[in-house]
Amino acid sequence: MIHLNLTSKKALEMIESSRGKTPDDGWIDHSKCVGYAASKIAKALNLDEDKAKALGYIHDIGKLIKFQNHVMEGYNYLKKLGYDDCYCNVCLTHSYLNNDVNCTQGNPVDIPFRTEFIKNHEYTIYEKIINLCDLMCMKKVVTLEKRLIDVISRRPQHDNIVYHVNEALKLKKYFDDLLGYNLYDLFPEIKKNL
Repeated sequence: MIHLNLTSKKALEMIESSRGKTPDDGWIDHSKCVGYAASKIAKALNLDEDKAKALGYIHDIGKLIKFQNHVMEGYNYLKKLGYDDCYCNVCLTHSYLNNDVNCTQGNPVDIPFRTEFIKNHEYTIYEKIINLCDLMCMKKVVTLEKRLIDVISRRPQHDNIVYHVNEALKLKKYFDDLLGYNLYDLFPEIKKNL
């Protein structure tokens, strides 16, 4: 089977063509923000900016099919279209830190394939970037702390919330250390979004 690459241009077309086809288009603007932020981090780390942007754009593509369980829906959708594993996998990995389905923003539902995949998959640097950017983007880039407060205030509390917040902060520090400076310096607009 041929595994197709996905450009950021094509990924953007995919999500923009979804406008009006889901109960809420907020995920599209969020995904555009994730793509933007991911490309800035990738550039600073001398990685492929277009790949990072494409991954950011399509990480929530499963919401086009169904909001509930969008990680599996996105993975299956991109697989069916023949895209390379890296694009399919980001749909699964973006919601879970540390190879742990319990390190998420909500109460995980047990889906054996997803659970085993997350546990055994070695996250790429791009997947880690998308993990972080997903937690820094609303319609605009904000601090990780502001976004986490937003998520916590909109969703029911769950047993693993403190664990997830602590691991999210560790992920930011991981990128601060890789860069050698505060990641927020890449996003001067954060100050406007406080």
